[in-house]
Amino acid sequence: MATLGTLNDLKVLRLGPEGAFLDGGPEGPILLPREQVPPALEPGQVLRVFAYREDEGRLVAYLRPPLALGGEVGFLKVVSVNPAGSYLDWGLPKPLFMPWKEVKHEVRRLVKPGNKVLVFLYSDEAGHLAASTRLADFLVDEADEFQEGDEVTLVIGDRTDLGVRVIVNHRYWGMVHDSDLFGKVSRGETRAGWLKAPRADRKLSLTLSAPGYAKVGTVAQALLDTLIRRGGFLPVTDKSAPEQVYALFGISKKVFKQTLGALYKARRISIDADGIRLLKTP
Repeated sequence: MATLGTLNDLKVLRLGPEGAFLDGGPEGPILLPREQVPPALEPGQVLRVFAYREDEGRLVAYLRPPLALGGEVGFLKVVSVNPAGSYLDWGLPKPLFMPWKEVKHEVRRLVKPGNKVLVFLYSDEAGHLAASTRLADFLVDEADEFQEGDEVTLVIGDRTDLGVRVIVNHRYWGMVHDSDLFGKVSRGETRAGWLKAPRADRKLSLTLSAPGYAKVGTVAQALLDTLIRRGGFLPVTDKSAPEQVYALFGISKKVFKQTLGALYKARRISIDADGIRLLKTP
């Protein structure tokens, strides 16, 4: 059974001049266009495809998924505008429609060809996928399903007085406070994030760095590799500014200090006044 607007594993029913027809269950056969058909495809094989209903009502599938699926947030480029709405490039041959009623007043001026807009992909009354800038209609502010340290997917939203608002797993609003921001983040960018301690109001606070020692092993190897490339010396220490640490390694000062400690105890580096040095292994 196919779930339109997302990825599906569908069985090939038959091949024809138009392409391959896949078993969509109650939805009926779904066409995989001829140019998408893999070599030597045979009936009975199963393909992972993105399936959706085109504006004309035809059910089609693609091997390569779009930039955002149904029920997800995407940062998509406007390709054309008309009196009914606009069309967005979402990585498929036919652009995605966004009706004007789904564009917030303050966003309308940005809906011009070449500009990108942050949108949620939803199914309209006819079962067609469409885009909306009214994210608040689809996302919620509170969540109970997470624990401290859980890794999630973030889409960067707007900057506020407190930090940067983010979309968590395409479903919840969250906040990365200024104290947890290192380096540059861009609106619409997708990043990994980690949950901070649960809040009494059930709202989500996040950080862009893996908590505690979870990241130390990966960072330690990256640091050693950098030292080797730089001739065994880096002019940075545990006293360096957080901004310098992030610019060099993309990690928080806390994780950096933990990594230095682990490498020092393992006798892989020395920590001197002017920087860190790679020690020769016995």
